[in-house]
Amino acid sequence: MSRIIDLRSDTVTRPGPAMRAAMAAAEVGDTVYNEDPTVLTLEARIAALLGKEAALYVPTGTMANILAIRLRVEPGDELVIESEAHPIYYEAGGAGAFAGAVFKAVRGERGILEVEDVARALYSHAYYRPRQKALLLENTHNRGGGTIYSLERVRALAELAHANGLKVHMDGARLWNASVASGVPVHEYAASCDTVSVCFSKGLGAPVGSALVGSREDIERAWHYRHMLGGSWRQAGILAAAALYALDHHVERLAADHHNAALLAAGVEGLGLTVTNRVETNMIYFRHPGAEALAARLEEAGVRTSAVEPDVIRCVTHLDVDEQDIRTALDVLKGLI
Repeated sequence: MSRIIDLRSDTVTRPGPAMRAAMAAAEVGDTVYNEDPTVLTLEARIAALLGKEAALYVPTGTMANILAIRLRVEPGDELVIESEAHPIYYEAGGAGAFAGAVFKAVRGERGILEVEDVARALYSHAYYRPRQKALLLENTHNRGGGTIYSLERVRALAELAHANGLKVHMDGARLWNASVASGVPVHEYAASCDTVSVCFSKGLGAPVGSALVGSREDIERAWHYRHMLGGSWRQAGILAAAALYALDHHVERLAADHHNAALLAAGVEGLGLTVTNRVETNMIYFRHPGAEALAARLEEAGVRTSAVEPDVIRCVTHLDVDEQDIRTALDVLKGLI
């Protein structure tokens, strides 16, 4: 196979010609002084799209989440979070190292928290307990299989949290996937949350970047913390231009990724393998007893996947993968099993 079919993640390997042209033409300035015009345009647009006062452009979704957590907790404070959420598995302990956060992990159903379970995890302040300061929701939920929070569930969880003095952060790295699949506008998902992070380098296909949105006061504080973490990049407008292009051209097409994921899942099941998640967006997880070995053999044959457990492989569809690529990948998988 001359071309690699990359199903490891929904990040693209190379921006297309039109996006590269937008990046080359970007007007830039110094982000340290808050004067890069393209970054400022992107931040204003994201804040408006999500219905918040302000936004901050950051290099990664991990940084956006860590900043949001730092806004809420002091060392030893507790964050209520789903047990397989991104900050627990994939953020290198940053919430603990930078914010001193303690996690109160609550198991959800395929990553989606039940209101009753969160209510049981809350408690009144006592000197011998961590102070509970925030609730984190992940939409879509990665390890849950790209699962979507319903708007009603988000509202109910946020109402519970706020009634108990907790702020709410939504890790919306794939919030556009949730919105396109559910039909719920992103600003409605964001309305009940105090802060929201979104990613441009996942399904939207920009090469770099995420954003954190919230109140003007929160974003001004986050700007300070971003600088602490080395995130005050200089002429970042070159990258922000790609994010603006992605917002203009790559949102509605996420439906094609969801279609291709469903096609891949049906094909995998047709080969006698078990798909372990309910395919709602652009991810499928399937079981194989030798996941790492199979992933290595697939890559040798030109199909990249991720062995996320000893017996589970993850595949993610995105704009670099079309329907014919899915059929080719299934043919390769069939030949190996």
